[in-house]
Amino acid sequence: MSVKHPTVAVTGSSGAGTTTVKNAFEHIFRREGINPVVVEGDSFHRYNRVEMREAIAKAQSEGRVLSHFGPEGNVFDKIEELFRVYGETGGGQTRKYLHSDEEAAPYGQQPGEFTVWEDIPDGSDLLFYEGLHGGVVSGDVDVAKHVDLLIGVAPIVNLEWIQKIHRDTAQRGYSAEAVTDTILRRMHDYVHYITPQFSRTNINFQRVPTVDTSNPFIARDIPTPDESFIVIRFRDPQTVDFQYLQNMIHNSFMSRPNTIVVPAAKMGFAMEIILTPLIHDMIENKRKA
Repeated sequence: MSVKHPTVAVTGSSGAGTTTVKNAFEHIFRREGINPVVVEGDSFHRYNRVEMREAIAKAQSEGRVLSHFGPEGNVFDKIEELFRVYGETGGGQTRKYLHSDEEAAPYGQQPGEFTVWEDIPDGSDLLFYEGLHGGVVSGDVDVAKHVDLLIGVAPIVNLEWIQKIHRDTAQRGYSAEAVTDTILRRMHDYVHYITPQFSRTNINFQRVPTVDTSNPFIARDIPTPDESFIVIRFRDPQTVDFQYLQNMIHNSFMSRPNTIVVPAAKMGFAMEIILTPLIHDMIENKRKA
């Protein structure tokens, strides 16, 4: 951890809704006049798109598990190195994963490839990571210990699967059966490398639907925000003014001494109300240091 060069990480599995948190942080950074270094977790996959397909096929033929959730599919040591070096010096190296033709065109590369490793720009106020492994611990690698504010985004697992099935079939052209096979293949890594992170977070945002999601593999619709709540859990509730939050967020309520529940339609607003003072204090302490 670092006062002079803080790191903020948002961690959550694919389709979990980390983009909503990223948008909330962008609003906070703009209002507070903060210049962040933004790092995407996909940049730390071990293989490009073509290599990953080949590696998965090889692993399956050998009876091994390989997924983007686990250590074999990623370079966890590179995440830890970036967080550590940034905390010490405000520097470090990262790269980009090019998801689409639009992202790849400026680099003269194909989608699914990586750019070269490059030094991050000087003069940033903080490092902001959004991806799968902002709080991962694996063997000798401990990414979480270098993070000053760790945010988890974790819808209940059935909702997560519904979102993934609908996204991958509608936007990526996969069959429902193929997506289900991917979920099953990833399960070992999901249990061992994704879910443990949510016990290390400072704050968790978990979306919980109020409609039946008991069989996510036949669900025709994704529950809407009006059909959901957000369960927000704080690791250190003594630092939280829950009365203020309940006054500010209409129809919110406390479910436990460290947990407030808000309507899902208020998720972005709740994030900004909760996270703005934390980021403000982080930058004030940085400037004093």
